[in-house]
Amino acid sequence: MRILYGVQASGHSHIRRARLMAKALSRQDLHVDFFLSRGAPEYWVDMAAFGDDHLCANPSLSPLFGGGANSSGTTLLNGATLLNGTTVVRGGMLGRLRDIHALELSGYDLVLNDFEPISAWAAKRQGVPSIGISHQAAWMHPVPKQGGHWWNELRLHYFAPVDIALGCHWHHFGCALLPPLVDVAACSCEYPHQILVYLPSEDADEIARFLTAFKDYQFLVYHPVQPVRPIAAHINWHSLNHDGFKQHLACCGGVISHGGFELASEALTLGKKLLVKPVRGQFEQQSNAAALALMAAAESMAHLDEAVLKRWLRAAAPRPIAYPSVATALADWIQAGDWQRSQLLCAQLWQQVSLPESWR
Repeated sequence: MRILYGVQASGHSHIRRARLMAKALSRQDLHVDFFLSRGAPEYWVDMAAFGDDHLCANPSLSPLFGGGANSSGTTLLNGATLLNGTTVVRGGMLGRLRDIHALELSGYDLVLNDFEPISAWAAKRQGVPSIGISHQAAWMHPVPKQGGHWWNELRLHYFAPVDIALGCHWHHFGCALLPPLVDVAACSCEYPHQILVYLPSEDADEIARFLTAFKDYQFLVYHPVQPVRPIAAHINWHSLNHDGFKQHLACCGGVISHGGFELASEALTLGKKLLVKPVRGQFEQQSNAAALALMAAAESMAHLDEAVLKRWLRAAAPRPIAYPSVATALADWIQAGDWQRSQLLCAQLWQQVSLPESWR
């Protein structure tokens, strides 16, 4: 079976999910090519799972990653400009329409998709079966939402349409949803007074100011920008680093982050207390914060609120949630070819999860 996996590479969540799926699919008798679009280079870390180490530094470009030794790495956009083995994806709506028409899928039996519009619309146009695996697909069900608008509903249904949409979430909410796809490193020693901070949309100096008064804790801040002003000794500033981040996540006592789905999933799996500040105006992050609040799974703040931080730091850590290996189950299900029985797959996975009593 030949599969094209389209991934929107505009954030860590899509790439993390695709990375887990790449490893699971590689254990099957499948030929998989990965098509990443709309990506920014700072998100392209730990890309070996995609079978190619040629990354493009221009966010307007979209590389095609071959899926292992059997991959031909053939360029899929006919007539597009090539640069170091990557395929140029034109900007704007007109460029996207051209790329949809240029994307040739005749050699593929299936298109997997993580909210990536070019491969999704190309599959729909050419009649190739498509399966979406994303957190965005969960919002097509009656799950907690906040800050919704008619535009958000339109985007969810038409941005990257697929034949079968599999949404993942922290709770099934009585719907046919998948548990989150998570792969975290265990840590033999936890440091409760170390707090991991990942707020890349916040001003670096504002973050440093926000944390200065809490000298009984060590804050491990990951941010793309260094503060201008000197920072306190108990604040350790790090540039974005995938391996270092994973190690600190495994051993820290809590996580302060935006409302992204993947990092919250990892924190819940590891049993880390979670404080979220969703990015203002982002429907996805506001809805994630609403779901976490409904389950009493995290504290939330609308701005960098020291009173909220003080209360949260004193809170106890939750127990870890042992989510099953969703990527492995999905790879088995895709290989089996019985794609219409997705509800059964979801039910079987949730039967393996012991959710906190308060969530029920």
